[in-house]
Amino acid sequence: MDFDRVLEKCGNFGRFQFVILILYGYTNILSSLHYFSQTLITFTPEHWCSHDDLMGLSAAEVRSIYSNVTHSSCTLLSAVINGTGVASEVESCQDWIFERENGYESLTTELKWVCDKSHQPAVGQSFFFLGSVVGTISFGFLSDRIGRLPAMLMAAISGATGDFITSFVHTLPWFAFSRFVSGLSTDTMYYLMYILVFEYLSPKRRTFGLNIILAVFYCFGLMTSPWIAMWIGNWRRYLWLASLPALGVLIYPLLICESAQWLLTKKRYDEAVACLKRVAKFNGRQVEDSVFDEFVKHYREKMNEQSKLNKQMDTFLGMFKTPRLRRFTTTLLVKSVIITLSYDVINRNMEGLGSSPFKLFSLTSSVYLPAGFIILLLQNRIGRKGMACGALLVGAIITAATGFLIAVLDPNENAILLALMVGLGRFGTTVSYDAEIQYAAEIIPTSVRGQAVSNIHVVGLASSSLAFYVIYLAQYYKPLPSIFISVLMFLGALLCLTLPETLHKKLPETLADGERFAMNEGCLYFPCLHKRRESLTKHEDLKSEP
Repeated sequence: MDFDRVLEKCGNFGRFQFVILILYGYTNILSSLHYFSQTLITFTPEHWCSHDDLMGLSAAEVRSIYSNVTHSSCTLLSAVINGTGVASEVESCQDWIFERENGYESLTTELKWVCDKSHQPAVGQSFFFLGSVVGTISFGFLSDRIGRLPAMLMAAISGATGDFITSFVHTLPWFAFSRFVSGLSTDTMYYLMYILVFEYLSPKRRTFGLNIILAVFYCFGLMTSPWIAMWIGNWRRYLWLASLPALGVLIYPLLICESAQWLLTKKRYDEAVACLKRVAKFNGRQVEDSVFDEFVKHYREKMNEQSKLNKQMDTFLGMFKTPRLRRFTTTLLVKSVIITLSYDVINRNMEGLGSSPFKLFSLTSSVYLPAGFIILLLQNRIGRKGMACGALLVGAIITAATGFLIAVLDPNENAILLALMVGLGRFGTTVSYDAEIQYAAEIIPTSVRGQAVSNIHVVGLASSSLAFYVIYLAQYYKPLPSIFISVLMFLGALLCLTLPETLHKKLPETLADGERFAMNEGCLYFPCLHKRRESLTKHEDLKSEP
């Protein structure tokens, strides 16, 4: 009488699961508001040097004056003032005129972090991702000690606290500190809730339920947040509003319960049974006490057998001791860096493309929904390797094309084309990012899966601290971020070819299984092509028969 059989008796797709899926959706909205708030508060609109003679003029009038001469947004040309058309003197800017989007006051416009201070938002925001690394490790450790639900609540509150503190900062050190605190909850809040939903949901409904809820609610959060920011009109007030919904997680313990499987690993059998009884009551099921007695007996015997085993346990470091596993692990680590960095840069690089960065971010966020459906439709048909490799390759081509178009076209006259290219680029990276999680989990042996997936994820998060520096390359040459990321994605697509296919295969359970996994498989093996080749061979054999 294992956990899945008891859960089936208690109800594995009833009212309780409906509630926990709704809370999972709410958590995804919180996660989207939190993760991309740093992008919305640091948008830098077009700006020009201010001067006494320009005071009182609108941004459109200033744009018209500056358009008559070659200029830099960081220098004041005397030609702009005297109308001679000759830049006889150049002075450093002390103040700027900003073309604000619907009057929105961002951090960069309020604190004037432009020109010689334009690096400061990138430096401060990089601490957000350093905090995410620390938070993933710390809250992951706490979730194994005090439980999934308390750790998730603590992560959500810490993120909201960091955003709230950020709304009061005026200097770079305090901005960096507050973003570090905010980053502690990044992804942790999401994946701990993911685990709770995964454990209490019917195995047959997991893939569909988790992916569709993620796509719909995360997409909703991304599409609405820019409009909320413009409606509020100030980055400080936006952070207040974005952090306030996190208080909603405090009611989670009233509606759902702790992970019963985690309680079983801690030998807290009575509490695990209490959780399952609560699920059964919520779903209107009657389960006899004898079922729970047999359930507890099963796990007591299982834990006793495990404690008697004297064999050495597999560890993450053990994956580097054998040649094939070492190659797989190294490839997964590098691929995680490439995909995570590409995902962040493409999702945040919205400025200077001829459109409002707020509207461009909102409209192109709609790709999250079809990206979720594409994974559901194709991953089991073309295979994990084909999905991962194809998404990265297509994303690389689109990103490279976008960089080329930025270099040769006037963004103001080709805003719709560039918006379309940005949307396609975000679609490719979203598919790559979401497909990567499942593919890595299937390659890694069961005995070290949790630890290894966490470590790979942390390495990817650490690379995200470089995202704002990559975007900053546009200060030197506008297409440079797109060119850099497209090269990385091409490399990632090639690396995928060195990994084994996992579709319709018995997944490795131990390190020894992992070393032997797909031993005779070639780099160009794809299940869809292999199946077609077998079908053609079989057809030719039948034709050759007398």
